[in-house]
Amino acid sequence: MKNKITWSIIHFDDLSVNQLFDILQLRNQIFIVEQDCPYLDIDDKDRKSFHVMGYNMQGQLVATSRVLPPGVSYPEVSIGRVAVSVQARGTGIGHELNHKSVEFIFEYYGKVAIRLSAQKHLSKFYSKHSFKVVSDPYDEDGIPHVEMLFSP
Repeated sequence: MKNKITWSIIHFDDLSVNQLFDILQLRNQIFIVEQDCPYLDIDDKDRKSFHVMGYNMQGQLVATSRVLPPGVSYPEVSIGRVAVSVQARGTGIGHELNHKSVEFIFEYYGKVAIRLSAQKHLSKFYSKHSFKVVSDPYDEDGIPHVEMLFSP
């Protein structure tokens, strides 16, 4: 049986304190603790973003990303801070999260190009969603990354 996930997409200004806490806790568990990468995850881009959140039946945030308007990270709309909890990996929730993020972008911004910075080992995952590598690998906080672009 597929996990039942409740999805919400909320602009930073409209997040509750609990939703913001959930997002930051999940991102910190993955990006700072699991990946052993001490860096400042919270940045001013969060304030300008829509936050995609997937909660499981137990009320735990298991997936999140942020959708950034054009001109914030890149000239295009972008997706960033994509995180799926350890217990939810391998269930298809990452694909569902990507689909929800792209679907929201198309509804809100129209059929526009979408850029993201992916950890290099995840480029195969994003290529399944029609993102194409458009840069040489580069180092970001000690982890190899590539820029990827989705062109509608």
